[in-house]
Amino acid sequence: MRVARVVFSTFFAFVLTLSLAAKQTTTSDPGALSLLQRSLNVLSGGQSLTDVTLSGNARRIAGSDDDTGTAVLKALATGESRIDLMLASGQRNEVRAISNHCQVGSWSGPDGVARAISNHNLMTDSAWFFPAFTLGRLGPSGKYTVSYFGPETRDGQEVEHLTAYQPSTVRLPIGVPTLQHLTKMDLFLYSLPLLPPALAFNIHPDNDMGLDIRVEIRFSDYRAVSGVQVPFHIQKYLNNGLALDLQLQTATLNTGLAPAAFSIP
Repeated sequence: MRVARVVFSTFFAFVLTLSLAAKQTTTSDPGALSLLQRSLNVLSGGQSLTDVTLSGNARRIAGSDDDTGTAVLKALATGESRIDLMLASGQRNEVRAISNHCQVGSWSGPDGVARAISNHNLMTDSAWFFPAFTLGRLGPSGKYTVSYFGPETRDGQEVEHLTAYQPSTVRLPIGVPTLQHLTKMDLFLYSLPLLPPALAFNIHPDNDMGLDIRVEIRFSDYRAVSGVQVPFHIQKYLNNGLALDLQLQTATLNTGLAPAAFSIP
């Protein structure tokens, strides 16, 4: 079993290296990029953001477990993020950092043992709880192809549906998920005032990057904090079931958080 896992990880790392080394070309829809930039301007208030710290109440649901407590979420514009849940059953943490220009991550439960996050679950945005950072990484970087999927209706309101992914020119064996598939995110924007009500992407079991588990993040209760629009209610759904419910109490921006705050155990 251990040998199989090592072989699988080595193969995935090889495929990922080929994908990232390939020449990246972008054919983003100019209209989609325009929507993205306009939404980012609304979210950021035209400011340059370097870091964010969010705190509030948390409810975590996993099967029959329904736990409550508090949460602190931190992120840097450069891609690092940290989630600390202090629940009645114990503390849970998830950290994502940058090492040798690549994302690395770990998570731990009440036992305090740090476990590595699989590479294929580090392919979508690390700061999914702070839309301004997600949108900021999709447009100007040039690493993503952004397309306009079309108008839709969510909860009785009209939204614009965008998709984003990192393209790859590498031909992979049949059955192996492409970089495009692993990095794909669906972004929804209210038609007015272009605030995001939701972000969706897939995660996968540690030993099966071909099996998709749908994640949808829902944002509401936007409030202005130093001119920046912050969603104070954040919900995370797994396969349409509520898994995490965050009601924020405070949000602070540009406080000078250092990468050392996101060290991997």
